[in-house]
Amino acid sequence: MKYVHDSLALLAAQPILLLAVLLGIGSLLGSFRYKGVHLGPAAVLFTAIAVSSLGTAYDVKLQIPEVVGTLGLVLFTYTVGLLSGPNFFASLQRGWIAMVGVMGAFVAAAVAAVGVGKLLGLPMPVIAGSFAGALNNTPALAAAAQRSGDTAGPTIGYSITYLFGVFALLFAALVALRKRAADAGRPAPLTTLTVRVDREDTVCSSELVEAYDGSVVFSRIQHGEENPIEVAAEHTLIRRDDLVTVVGPADVVDEVAEELGHKSSHALQSARHDLDFRRITVSQPQLAGLTIAELDLDSRFGAVATRVRRGDLDMIAQDDFVIQMGDRIRVTAPTEQMQKVSRYLGDSERGLSDINPIGFAIGLALGVALGLVYIPLPGGGFTLGSAAGTLLVGLVFGRLVRIGRIVVSMSTSSATSLSTFGMITFLAYAGSRAGEHFLASVTSDLGWKVFLLGVVITGAGALLVLAAGKYVAKTSGPQLAGVLAGAQTQPAVLAFANERSGFDVRVGLGYAMVYPAAMISKILLAQVIAGL
Repeated sequence: MKYVHDSLALLAAQPILLLAVLLGIGSLLGSFRYKGVHLGPAAVLFTAIAVSSLGTAYDVKLQIPEVVGTLGLVLFTYTVGLLSGPNFFASLQRGWIAMVGVMGAFVAAAVAAVGVGKLLGLPMPVIAGSFAGALNNTPALAAAAQRSGDTAGPTIGYSITYLFGVFALLFAALVALRKRAADAGRPAPLTTLTVRVDREDTVCSSELVEAYDGSVVFSRIQHGEENPIEVAAEHTLIRRDDLVTVVGPADVVDEVAEELGHKSSHALQSARHDLDFRRITVSQPQLAGLTIAELDLDSRFGAVATRVRRGDLDMIAQDDFVIQMGDRIRVTAPTEQMQKVSRYLGDSERGLSDINPIGFAIGLALGVALGLVYIPLPGGGFTLGSAAGTLLVGLVFGRLVRIGRIVVSMSTSSATSLSTFGMITFLAYAGSRAGEHFLASVTSDLGWKVFLLGVVITGAGALLVLAAGKYVAKTSGPQLAGVLAGAQTQPAVLAFANERSGFDVRVGLGYAMVYPAAMISKILLAQVIAGL
């Protein structure tokens, strides 16, 4: 098989070509779905292991350079931090019980991993990798490899335990969703409704917004059907026989309609002669980090922002909502002012694709530097490592959005693209380093021991997260499924839960609530295990 040997030798001599082949084949295999479930980026890892193992069989060493793997790692963890920052700090207020419960579950799973791993006679790097694989966390694998100084051991543990971790959590999500039909309190989607005012007294729009905790916005008002339709300003007075447009969750909008009067057969939003509405992309860097109130659309243009779309999520444009590059704001404005509003916000596709190189470079540099800081502990300390360092800086920068004149965040689409590329690049690197020893490890006693350890870790983590969510945080079934997916930091579980629940928004809320805390705790625990 000289042709095979020569092809492998070519790949060994051209590491960038090898990386491209692994990314291409792995991504193709990861795109295949079965009943809504797919391996996704993890397929790159298994492809790299398979190709590297094939190279070993032909006496050809196929490895991605370490610097390439490290670059992929910090790209992944830093952008995950940017994406998670706003939700993480918001979750500290509203979902800290669930976060603490998830972190406690992982501490218990880590203790079980060390105990069972020692009983089975496994080395600590393999135990740390098994912990990362059983809980489906790539940055934890990277942290374990960095801390132990051994790439092969953690990656072997990770690859053997990963698949069971995915399928076990899919089953756990199914258990969480089994009573969703009887579950009350499903959040309503955002809607727009025109209300005819029947109440006798005059009320200010800001009073109603405050009474409903900012969950609704008034966008248009017409004082009598003969008068023009106007933008509803912050302190618009609403009187009897007015027509007013309310935007918010359907159930809350219904309450506002009942309080003010009744649903009107008119739809002010359909009349676009006096007022127009459209979604405008924020692409002006100087606006990043401002709140909706600070945009000052009312006094500048007589306009109002009603919704903000970030990624695939539509949110009410509350006054204290912090804007990021690439956000798409739905604006209602006088028709003649709409072009001015568009120029003010930017409305350029660049806002969706710009990686903001200055802030990006500063964040990466600070994250890598933070990872080098030595943390002393009794009996020996450790460094955070570049994975945890860049993640922490990303979380902070994602929350701050800007520092002075410098924008330190980036659009959701840009961060997501960089995150995906960084993830699959690191997985290709890790798989290429582990493939040399993978087959020998799987077919030896090490294989079944690692698999058994993975079952223990995944089972303990899933049961404890289910218990914490149901009995401590008292979350609903769909939200508990999202918590499981976020705790596992596993998009496949999230996709499965979304599909099974009919894309109930509580799944995404549960995922976002615990994902950053789960990510951080897994990275730190994997490092602790690897350093024991």
